[in-house]
Amino acid sequence: MKKLPTLFLILMVSLCVFAGGSAENPKKAMDLTGLKIASPSGAPAIGLASLAVENPDQYTFVAAETITAEFANGTSDFIVAPINAGAKLFSMGKSSYKLGAVISWGNLFFASQRPNFKLEDMDGADITLFGENTINASLALYSLSKNGIEPKSVSYLASAANTQQLLLTNPEAIVLTAEPALTAAKTKKPEIQGYSLNSLYEMASGNNGFPQAGIFIKEELIINSPEMVDAYLKAVKESCDRCSSDLESVANAVVSLELLPSVGIGLKSIPNCAVRYVSAQEAREEIEQTALIDIKQFGGVLPSLDFYYETK
Repeated sequence: MKKLPTLFLILMVSLCVFAGGSAENPKKAMDLTGLKIASPSGAPAIGLASLAVENPDQYTFVAAETITAEFANGTSDFIVAPINAGAKLFSMGKSSYKLGAVISWGNLFFASQRPNFKLEDMDGADITLFGENTINASLALYSLSKNGIEPKSVSYLASAANTQQLLLTNPEAIVLTAEPALTAAKTKKPEIQGYSLNSLYEMASGNNGFPQAGIFIKEELIINSPEMVDAYLKAVKESCDRCSSDLESVANAVVSLELLPSVGIGLKSIPNCAVRYVSAQEAREEIEQTALIDIKQFGGVLPSLDFYYETK
């Protein structure tokens, strides 16, 4: 029995030595401050906000319609862009950027000032979409049709900003718009109501949202620094996760980055932006299902297997 204290002492010393050794050789976090990231300034940027607010000099936010130019100039290590745009450029040989993950799963809404606006109101009505011959318009029409909704007419405006203006000025208009602009419109016209395209798409396809925007990786970085790629993607996942686990900090971040005008709008709109990190490999089946709705938006072919980055 007298040996027990001695054994206990040996164990305690061993634990202290082990702990001391761990403290002297901590695993250092990889330095990611040298990376360059480009993103549209709208909803897709929300998933990166928690990272960008800490190192704003690394991030360039541009108008959505100019983001594809980032693939051509090749100066960014990571680019946030529409899935179909990145896939189309890749299949055409105009880009070597590979898809790392999907981070945005649909922020589009049908909206109107009509009293008690609901899904059935679009049947036999005039509706206005934005972006003719785009994947967003194709998904909207597909989802309406699959749910038995046949509009009387469909017209198009150039951008979501244009449909937003129509929504605010015409009490009878039914338009396709997007968050967080929809929440901002409601602050001016509280009677505006929205119906999520994601809800329609889920009823049509069984999928919880559609792969809208993702984060693309420069091929040279994949070849030369795969560990850095995986470390940054891990950080992106954590940033996206904060959109649901720490909404207030994300809302404050997007306001600090001047991506939204107020924290209040952020708190209300961010949950409607469907920010969710899914690796490229895990999202492949849903990307292919979306592509088949309008394959020309993906360059006429399904993305090849080497388009999808796989964590090393």
